[in-house]
Amino acid sequence: MKQLVFLLEEESLKAMLDVLLPQILPKEINFLCIPHEGKQDLEKSIPHKLRVWQTPDTAFVIVRDKDGADCIDVKKRLVNLCQQAGRSDSLVRIACHELESWFLGDLAAVEKAFSIKKLAGQQRNRKYKEPDKLSNASEELEKLVKGYRKVSGAMKIAAYMTIDQNYSHSFNCFISGVKGFIKPG
Repeated sequence: MKQLVFLLEEESLKAMLDVLLPQILPKEINFLCIPHEGKQDLEKSIPHKLRVWQTPDTAFVIVRDKDGADCIDVKKRLVNLCQQAGRSDSLVRIACHELESWFLGDLAAVEKAFSIKKLAGQQRNRKYKEPDKLSNASEELEKLVKGYRKVSGAMKIAAYMTIDQNYSHSFNCFISGVKGFIKPG
């Protein structure tokens, strides 16, 4: 594989991955992040993009928020779309409940990105130990970071994220999935 194409639900996820992926991908693998305008737009585009993509040695990673849906059902549906397009080798990952859960899993990064004193210490609070259980992660992040903006905030936080010390289980699954996906053989 020479190229990884990430099909994403939204622009803020692209902003984050553009900063984060160079930390985990070998230099010989190029990546392209293609954001969509929500989950419906993403799901509509998957079969078409996977079918018509012509660049050899390309693999696909699909990333979508769980939102209020059942994670297993969402993943099955996305895997099915990939299979229908003839690309059952695609990797599907779900952010539970939403991207901001990944940021709440690394409050040290949020603290550094926004110069908020003593925020990292709140990681010991029950709700931040398991941020994937928060159905309102974006609201929680906005409480911590006044004036938080999704795209610019994602870029700022991603610059400080530690890929191996995050409390979000879905973030860790994403990272391990991508690392496993790019290993030869």
